[in-house]
Amino acid sequence: MSKRKFIFLAIIAAAISLGAALTIIQPFASDEKNDGIESPEVSSSVSTPSLESRSEAEPASLHLTVGTRAPKIEGISAWINSDPIALQETVGKVVLIDFWTYSCVNCIRTFPFLKLWHSRYSDDGLVIVGVHSPEFAFEKDPVNVINAVEENGITWPVALDNDFTTWNNFSNRVWPAKYLIDHAGVLRYRHLGEGQYAETEENIRELLKEAGADLDGDNFPLPIDQPLDPEFLRSRNAEITRELYAGYGRDFLDTQSGGPGYVRQPEYYLDQEAVVFFEEPDEMLAHSIYFNGFWFVGEDLVRHGQPTTGYEDHISLIYSARTLNAVLGFPGAPYKVRVSNDGKNLTAENRGDDIIIDENGQSYVMVVEPKMYNLVAHPAYTRGHKLRLSSNSSDFELFSFTFGVYEAGP
Repeated sequence: MSKRKFIFLAIIAAAISLGAALTIIQPFASDEKNDGIESPEVSSSVSTPSLESRSEAEPASLHLTVGTRAPKIEGISAWINSDPIALQETVGKVVLIDFWTYSCVNCIRTFPFLKLWHSRYSDDGLVIVGVHSPEFAFEKDPVNVINAVEENGITWPVALDNDFTTWNNFSNRVWPAKYLIDHAGVLRYRHLGEGQYAETEENIRELLKEAGADLDGDNFPLPIDQPLDPEFLRSRNAEITRELYAGYGRDFLDTQSGGPGYVRQPEYYLDQEAVVFFEEPDEMLAHSIYFNGFWFVGEDLVRHGQPTTGYEDHISLIYSARTLNAVLGFPGAPYKVRVSNDGKNLTAENRGDDIIIDENGQSYVMVVEPKMYNLVAHPAYTRGHKLRLSSNSSDFELFSFTFGVYEAGP
């Protein structure tokens, strides 16, 4: 049986309906507590919030205490790469629970390290379980997740936690998040967000040794966190555009918490779940999304409000970063999105991995599935550039923009 078909659908006795708002905001934690049991060593790690990591921007609930018995993996709608796994069946092994969602750039950046640990330690008793808890509705579709698993070369078990049951069992709040469970089923370590890969591997090795693994001959060098772009480090008052959400749900939460909102145009707030006409102003504020033309304003997305022929409707923003990504939807047929930077086509020097440049020099991205697309990749960190996206298709959907200042990668 091919890996693509190796998916087991679990029958859920009662579906938990979280609603659209809870796929936009972090779901509420369960009030259930675990019985504390003794553990010889415990540790917890939370990354210092970084400019480029949205996952670390949300505060984490610490209701689940390191040193207590790990909660259950349950409420799973499907398994990929594996039969269903229960933690009580992994006694004697070390389990790494990785909470992720496939359009999350912060999660994507951790894949090389997860692959490294899987290749180094799976034969010594390490079991990685990727718990896929979707941020957007399209990430609930098992076919989309299977495609993402295959495209990213993920070979360890993946559990589809569409109702956030396991997420809530762990009192989790962020993507990505990693939890290490020892051979006796005790939560021994947690790390939220990107980074600190050497510390995580040291904890993996320590727990494997406690479980009886012989690692004396494994002289692996510890992984190094991804280096930041040198130009970013050299720049005075360096800034990076934060993650920007298109839908009104996240915009409302941002303004309610004292933020400026992700969209600054008054038209955006006049109507919801409706097509609105926008006019891009002559003067634009940096780090905000601007629309021009007809656009449908939805809770977690903005969709082009009409088919056009001359690419006259567009989305713009002024950003500072080395890389720029966009999460784009795919409600129907494939469509083309033209991408320009400061009014010019992208070139081989600054185009992202998903950009195509045709024989006339026109730069664009073909949207063939709902996912994150890498649009811009400057040679070095830079500030104050204007991005423009335009498409004639009424299927053009924008969920969010993300930005990076690493030396390599998205």
